[in-house]
Amino acid sequence: MTGAADLRDRVTGRLTDAGYAAGWRAVRMLPEPVARAGFERAGRMAAGRDGSGVRQLRANLRVATGGTLSEPELDELTARAMASYARYWQEAFRLPTLGVDRIRRDTEVIGFEGIERARSEGRGVVLALPHSGNWDAAGVWLADRLGEPFLTIAERLKPESLYRRFLEYRESLGMRVTPLTGGPKSGSEVLREWLDDGGVSCLLVDRNLGTGGVPVTFFGRQALMPGGAALLAARTGAALLPVVGRFDGAGWLLHVHPEVPVTGEGRLATRVATAMQAVADAFTEGIGERPEDWHMLNRIWADVPPDAPRGAAPREGAR
Repeated sequence: MTGAADLRDRVTGRLTDAGYAAGWRAVRMLPEPVARAGFERAGRMAAGRDGSGVRQLRANLRVATGGTLSEPELDELTARAMASYARYWQEAFRLPTLGVDRIRRDTEVIGFEGIERARSEGRGVVLALPHSGNWDAAGVWLADRLGEPFLTIAERLKPESLYRRFLEYRESLGMRVTPLTGGPKSGSEVLREWLDDGGVSCLLVDRNLGTGGVPVTFFGRQALMPGGAALLAARTGAALLPVVGRFDGAGWLLHVHPEVPVTGEGRLATRVATAMQAVADAFTEGIGERPEDWHMLNRIWADVPPDAPRGAAPREGAR
C-alpha cells in the first residue's frame, strides 16, 4: 500500500507541475484583456462553486468587514475577492511578459521614504506583508527600485520540481529566495546574515504556518502571527515596516507604514509581541480599506471556521 501511495503522490506531483508549466505558457500567449477577463470569470465561477477555501474566505471577510454586510453583500464581496485572487495568478503567470517598465509606471508607493531612511543609516530592512494585492509585482518593483535583490523565504512546495520552478521564476524577477526548511542553513539563519549585511527582506506574516506564533488582536479577534519578522529586526537592528498592497485599476498600490520599534529595554519576547501587534494593526487598517484584495482562503482565527455549505445551518462560532 505504501508503494502504491508513493506512486500516486509522484504521479500527482508531476501532473501538478505540468499543469503550472502549461498555465505559465498559455497565459503568456493570450492578449492581456482576454487573459484578465478569463481569469476574472474563473474567479467568480469558483466563488459560485462554494468550495471549502471560498467558504473560509467568506468567513474571514465577514470578520474583516466587522459583520456589517448583509449576506447578499458578503456574497458579492467574496465573488470580487475571488476575482481579485484570480487576477493575482493571471499577473503572476504574466509578470515576465508585463516587464519592469510597465510595473514601474503603474505602481504607486506611499511611504517609501521609511525604507530609504533605514538604508541610509546602514541598517537592514524587514518588510512585513499580508497576502494582499500582488506581492510578486511588488517584489519586481522593489528589486528595480533598490537596484539589487531582496531576500524572501518560501515554503517548500511538493513536488520538488514545482518548488524549483517557483524558485527559478521568482529569482528571474530579481528576488533571492531561501526555503523555510530543507536548505543547507535554516531560513532564519540565512535571513539574519542577510540583514546583518544591511539587506532588505520581505516576509508574508498574516498566516502562522508553524507551531507557536505570537498572539495578536487582528480585526478585533485573537489570532496568531509568526513573530520571526519582529525577532529578526530586534536581533539585527533592522527596521521593521509593515507594507500592505492592493490593486489600483490596471496597476498596483503599496502602502509602506511607519517603522515599528522593536529594539530598546524590556524582555525580548515582550518587545516582539508588541511589535507584531503594531504590524497586525497596520494590516487591519490597510486590508480594511479594500478587503476584496486580501487573498486569505485559509483559517486565521481559531474561532472562525469556514462558513457552512450553502443551504446548511451556520456553524457555531462562524458569526
